[in-house]
Amino acid sequence: MPNDINKQQAQQAYAQKLSKVQPKPPLLKNIAWAFVVGGLICVVGQFIMDYFISIGMSKKEAAAPTSAVMVFLGAFFTGLGIYDELGKKAGAGSIVPITGFANSIVAPAMEFKREGYVFGVGAKMFVIAGPVLVYGMVTAFIVGLIYWMRQ
Repeated sequence: MPNDINKQQAQQAYAQKLSKVQPKPPLLKNIAWAFVVGGLICVVGQFIMDYFISIGMSKKEAAAPTSAVMVFLGAFFTGLGIYDELGKKAGAGSIVPITGFANSIVAPAMEFKREGYVFGVGAKMFVIAGPVLVYGMVTAFIVGLIYWMRQ
């Protein structure tokens, strides 16, 4: 029991020292960067969608190729190392849009490439995005099942 009390006191003392020396993040600057970068990614997506609409596709038809192009751009810029630098500056502004999904798949695959294509790229590609995909598929199945049962 006295050992636990000493540990707690030591942890509290450490937390107090850490709070004094740890730099405070520039919150407003980070929020502004996230907003601007996320907004610019969405603007690029809107330009791409407008292009597909201008060549004769309906808005519903243009959604799939727009998503594909945005995923490609996210993967391409991750491969060049540009997207990671953007993510350091913009934080969630670069992760939330669809390009962040592409980044979450490509980055681990590139990191583990040295382990080979099967055990490195293939196995590690979905380390981050895998749970998101599973959750999305299970949720879609359940919603579809509920929709089917209501008819």
